[in-house]
Amino acid sequence: MGRIGAIAARKPHTQAGRSGKVWFMVNGMGTSFKGGGNGRGPLGWIRRYWGDHAPVVTIAITLICIVAWVIQMALYLLAPLRYQRLLLGYWAFVPIAAIHEPWMFVTNIFLHATNVSHILFNMITLWVVGPVLENLIGHGRFLALYMISGLGGDLGLMVYAVLAPNGWGTSAIGASGALFGLFAAILVVYRRLGIDILSLVVWMGINFCMPLFVPGIAWQDHVGGFIVGGLFMLALLHMGRPGSRVHGLLSWLLPTLIFLAALVLLALGCNMFNPML
Repeated sequence: MGRIGAIAARKPHTQAGRSGKVWFMVNGMGTSFKGGGNGRGPLGWIRRYWGDHAPVVTIAITLICIVAWVIQMALYLLAPLRYQRLLLGYWAFVPIAAIHEPWMFVTNIFLHATNVSHILFNMITLWVVGPVLENLIGHGRFLALYMISGLGGDLGLMVYAVLAPNGWGTSAIGASGALFGLFAAILVVYRRLGIDILSLVVWMGINFCMPLFVPGIAWQDHVGGFIVGGLFMLALLHMGRPGSRVHGLLSWLLPTLIFLAALVLLALGCNMFNPML
C-alpha cells in the first residue's frame, strides 16, 4: 500500500513573536560546517551556503528524492518485474521483514510511488515547511528531526501491525511520515513563539482526514511521524533552553541518540508479536 502523504499546507507567517522562547534559532547554533574545499564544486557550495541561512538540508532531501524517483521510474518502465521485487523485497517498509532488513527503515523515506502526484505533493509540502523550519532551528537539528520523524512513521506502521495483525504484510513508501513530523515541529515552535497557527492547524486537519476519502494512504505512518516529530521538537527546545548544561552540537545530538535508541527498542518490542517468529 503506497502512501500519498501530505498534500499541501499554507506557509505560516514568520513575523517575530516571543522570539526569546526559541533559544537556539540563531544561525543553527551547534551545526557549523568546517569541511575542506576551495570554494568550488559541491563541497564548496555547501560551505558557502551552510551558514548563510540557505535551506541546504531541504535541498539535499529534495534532490535525493528526485534522483531516487527517476531511478524507480527507469526500472519500472524498463524492468517492471525486477522493480517490483526490489521495491517489495528491499526498499519499501514492510513491518514483517523490517527488523531482519533494517535498511527499510531509511530507504522508504526517500522513495515514492511511480505516479508523479505522490512525489510532487510531498516535495511541495517539504518546501512549504522545510526552509522556514530549517532556518529557525538550524541545519543539524532539521536533519535529525526529519530522520527521526521518518523513523517514527515506520514505528507507527509497526504499532498498527501489533494491534491489527493484517498490518504485518503492509508495504509503504514515501516521505509523508517525516513531513508530518515537520508539521508537528513547526506547530510546537510557532506556538512557543506566539505566532498564529490556526491556518496550519486547519491544513493539518485536512491532511489527517485524507485517508477517509483517498484509498491507499498509510495513515499509521502519518500519525507515527506526527507524534514522534512533535515530541522530538519539544526535547530539542528543552535541551536548548537557557541554563541547560548541554550546549552546542551535543544539545541536539544527545536527544537524537536518545530518541533513536527508544525507537529501536520500541521496534524490537513490536517485532516480538511478528507472526513469522
